[in-house]
Amino acid sequence: MSPQPDLLYSEEEEALRAAVRDLLTDHCGPADVLARVESDAPHDLSLWKSLADGMGLAGLLVPEELGGHGATHREAAVVLEELGRAVAPVPYLASAVVATEALLESGDAELLGRLASGRAIGVLAVGLHLAPGADFPVVDVEDGLLSGELTAVADAAAADVLLVPARDGDLYAVAAADAVVTPQTSLDLTRPVATVTLTGAPARRLGPAAPAVRRALRAGAGLLASEQLGLAERTLTDTVGYLKERRQFNRPVGGFQALKHRLAQLWLDVVHLRAAARGAADALATGADAELAVAVAQSFAAPVAVRTAEEALQLHGGLGMTWEHPVHLYLKRAKADSIAYGTAGAHRDAVAALVDLQAP
Repeated sequence: MSPQPDLLYSEEEEALRAAVRDLLTDHCGPADVLARVESDAPHDLSLWKSLADGMGLAGLLVPEELGGHGATHREAAVVLEELGRAVAPVPYLASAVVATEALLESGDAELLGRLASGRAIGVLAVGLHLAPGADFPVVDVEDGLLSGELTAVADAAAADVLLVPARDGDLYAVAAADAVVTPQTSLDLTRPVATVTLTGAPARRLGPAAPAVRRALRAGAGLLASEQLGLAERTLTDTVGYLKERRQFNRPVGGFQALKHRLAQLWLDVVHLRAAARGAADALATGADAELAVAVAQSFAAPVAVRTAEEALQLHGGLGMTWEHPVHLYLKRAKADSIAYGTAGAHRDAVAALVDLQAP
């Protein structure tokens, strides 16, 4: 039997959490995020530079010999928990996880070094909704030039390099300057999606596309659960704090029994989500039953994150309905995340297939 994973946070992981939270507290408060998404430049590239260059977090998953820190998915998960707590408008998941995993599979040291150092932002040009193992759209390739259109690509507007799967079965690197990136209407204003159009764009072959895309989407789905965990914890904490202060009939609203029951159920859901998210991160780090752990985490994560954000909006009353209050950012992120890298239903189907549990 394989040893049971240790899902508790190590001292190093807690120190990493504290450092990231301090940075986000200073530079990514709710007012900062609201101002950013109301502008023409939703990505906070200054914050990204602090995370990627100043703290070196873009290279957590990259081996030291390739210019990274040689950490594991557990450390990346801690970073994503904190980014989820702040709904930070940075392309960390897209570049430091998904694109990096694709390049680790293809073995391109030069591009990995650029992404790890924060000198470039990489984006895998597939739809944000695609689950691990799903068929993915491709573009045409002729004489090393790519032509075609790919939709719903997350964070494409911030990319320096696009990783594009082509019809010949290979993955190619394309400079974002050689593509036309057209913003699409996005529910989640902090993680915008776009259409990428290529018309004879010069490209460099990286290697087979299928294993790289599958590995990248599996890591993206697994670590997305940690982002959803951070979001759910933050919305629950803020809601409890608000209900302790808000008074009706000369007593705190949080003292009403019906609301206590709702909050207690949310707390239990978040605790269970923490276990599932940590399990997925640990499995990705060790390679032990990673596909099953990721599918289990995503089967549970999206409903919990959405429900917690919905309850937060409802329990904040009229205040929660205002644009000035940040709860709508959390709800939109939770709803968008619920279809990112596969829906909960798709992942439940994957769990059933992996454990050979057939539908009745």
